Amino acid sequence: MAEEAEGMDRFDMEGDFEGGRFGRDGEFYYRSRRERAPQTRDDALYGVFAEGDSDSDSEDDEGSRRRRRKRRKDGGGGEADLTKPVQFVSTGKFLPTQEPEPEERPGLGRSGAAAADDKAEEAEEEQDDEGDTEMLPAMFGKIRDGARARREEKEREREAAARRRQAAGLGAGELAAAPGSLESNSKVAKMMLMMGYKKGMGLGKNQQGITAPVESILRPKNAGLGSVEGFKEPKILLPKENVPAPPPLPASAKEKRWSKKAAAKKAPILTKNELLAMRAEQEQEEQPAVVQKVIDMRGPQARVLTDLKGLNEEQEMEANDVPMPELQYNVRLLVDEARADIVRLDAQLRREQEKVASLVREKEKVAKQEALQKRQLLVMERIAETLEKVREDDTSGMLTLDGLIQTFHGLKVQFEEEFKMCSIAWIACRYAHPLLIRVFQGWQPLQDPKFGLEVMRKWKDLLQGDQPYDFSDSAASMTPYVQLVSEVILPAVRISGTNSWEAREPEPMLHFLELWDNNKLLPPVLLQSILEHVIMPKLSAAVDSWDPRRESVPIHVWVHPWLPMLRERIETLCHSIRYKLSTVLHVWQAHDASAYAVLSPWKDVFDSASWEDLIVRYIIPKLRLALQDFQINPANQKLDQFNWVMLWASAIPVHLMVHMLEVDFFSKWQQVLYHWLCSPNPDFNEIMNWYKGWKGLFPPELLANERIRMLLTAGLDMMNQAAEGLEVVQPGARENVGYLRATEKRQFDAAQQAYHAVPGAAMADLSFKESIQAYAMEQGLLFMPRVGKFYNGMPVYEFGTVSICIDSVKRLLYAQLQEGVERWSAVTLTQLMDMNRMGRAH
Repeated sequence: MAEEAEGMDRFDMEGDFEGGRFGRDGEFYYRSRRERAPQTRDDALYGVFAEGDSDSDSEDDEGSRRRRRKRRKDGGGGEADLTKPVQFVSTGKFLPTQEPEPEERPGLGRSGAAAADDKAEEAEEEQDDEGDTEMLPAMFGKIRDGARARREEKEREREAAARRRQAAGLGAGELAAAPGSLESNSKVAKMMLMMGYKKGMGLGKNQQGITAPVESILRPKNAGLGSVEGFKEPKILLPKENVPAPPPLPASAKEKRWSKKAAAKKAPILTKNELLAMRAEQEQEEQPAVVQKVIDMRGPQARVLTDLKGLNEEQEMEANDVPMPELQYNVRLLVDEARADIVRLDAQLRREQEKVASLVREKEKVAKQEALQKRQLLVMERIAETLEKVREDDTSGMLTLDGLIQTFHGLKVQFEEEFKMCSIAWIACRYAHPLLIRVFQGWQPLQDPKFGLEVMRKWKDLLQGDQPYDFSDSAASMTPYVQLVSEVILPAVRISGTNSWEAREPEPMLHFLELWDNNKLLPPVLLQSILEHVIMPKLSAAVDSWDPRRESVPIHVWVHPWLPMLRERIETLCHSIRYKLSTVLHVWQAHDASAYAVLSPWKDVFDSASWEDLIVRYIIPKLRLALQDFQINPANQKLDQFNWVMLWASAIPVHLMVHMLEVDFFSKWQQVLYHWLCSPNPDFNEIMNWYKGWKGLFPPELLANERIRMLLTAGLDMMNQAAEGLEVVQPGARENVGYLRATEKRQFDAAQQAYHAVPGAAMADLSFKESIQAYAMEQGLLFMPRVGKFYNGMPVYEFGTVSICIDSVKRLLYAQLQEGVERWSAVTLTQLMDMNRMGRAH
């Protein structure tokens, strides 16, 4: 059974516990568990062969053997005395009992003492290994021989390295060659010497190349290729001879070299004021952001954070192997709490200070309000006393107008703000109203317009001041002064204007209104009221009763003075005036100059359309008849008809005047000039004087017209042709002969057809309206539409002196039987001509 169990794992607990036994209840009780060495990687891999297998020695096994040797040296592995201070052994010195061997030199980067210590340790390891191998059974002889062979191989390698260094000429006090340099490789150095390289010189033909190898540069952690801030590349150190050795470090520095806290920069100690100042600067620099909570679940306990600063401090401390991280964490926590308390107390202090400042401001505000209210109370008491005195004087009948205005003027000067706020002007207006009624009782404003100007000026300064008038006519917006004038002055003006003023004598009323309005004593609202209710009714009645045939005074004499004040209201009067004028002008003859005196002042008053309609209907037809009857005779020239026409040159629109002269005057004038020039032996001097005489008869506004100048120039051209002996061309002969013949023939045919046509018959070439128009032109009568005039939806036309309308569908002609009376009847062309002759006779 023992042979079968050999090589199998043991599952019993023998040797695992000390003082073990089984109790009555069957449980196993023990005093302590026996300590066993921890199982290493080699133990798990090689089992019982791990300790004697030299081939599988690793750094961990070498460390464990060193620890076992140290425990044997210290006394068999007893526990260390923790009460003793920590002992440090310098690696840069030899122990007194050790001396370095002269034939062996230290390796690169290590001192001779360190190499001696390594050699001593290797000797101890060999003794330990030999002692260990002596304890091994004979079956492990091959393993022991293999370990000894490897140690001998290492010794040979060391001796070969020492011989190479000695051959390179390095003495005991010389520095070892830098790794990667030319001197560190003897083969490369020999090849370079064979190719002509000299030590201390550059490479290449001109010795401009570098010999130092390209060194790798260690950048800071997390620094990319573009990051150069705070990073300096190390300078290449060229080998120099007789370089002095670095100064020895002080003892204090050697003792503190082990401590990591000595290398760390100490945090600055901040005072309360410095902490608060730094906090204020951070608050100013930081942008306001939304505070969000972050839950840190990485530790044993969850943490709720609102700031990510210092989130990984614990992990960084653990990674950097900071001593006593728990203590540092607790200290940092206390510091953070102290900072938070300082900030909180400072914020609370600021809030209290702001509250105190707010209360101080509130106190000052309340104090000002209290002083203001006290002053207002005193002012109100003074005003109340003054008003009470005024009331007593009014009750006793001792109140005068001068004393009243002085009392309220003093109140306004002393207490101007309260005077407006309490509307004391209305109180003054109440007391002044009965006194002003007595002053203006029996006043005739048209006979004595200056009466009361000084009194009302004083009351305006008191009640109105520099405040502008309100143009609205509502009673709610009326000021005290406007109310006073409307109750004292306006009634007297209305009575005088209605009872004693005549519209044909505008001067008294105009003088009164201009005087009071220029002194700004008559509010605009009341002026418009006087114009609307007093002036306009009187003027309308006078215009309706005006008869141009009997009145000796023209109507513009007593209407035009009101134009600046009436403005748009004059349009209602103009309609009636145009109607009155039309009733007279239809019987007017061109030789009567009184029509021009009556009508011309209204050119700029009537609108342009109404004025042109009036001229076309009543003036131009009569002037054309005068020009048609006018005879041009150079031998015995009479200019009566021509002067009648030229009298209206400034009143008639220019384009109408030019057309009338071109058709009815210049056609005759050019024909007379043509025949005179074609006569035998014409006197050119006489013709020139005749031409200049006619040109001087035209007013400047006509001579400035291009068409008139062209017609005069045509006559001058004929005179030049005759003077030069050329053939004088008859004016308009070439251009207008064919056209005039065709036009006359068409008009004559149309007139004949319209005259003999029966209503309802069909017209061959012209429409019914065109036939009537052609007939009117044939008879020399004016035919034009009346603007804005309609009868049964049909436009009204002027046919001479009769108003007609044309029904083109039924081909009927309607005429107004009497002017001004809406009586219409269907007529024929013969009846229409009879009506025109009867109108001319009247």
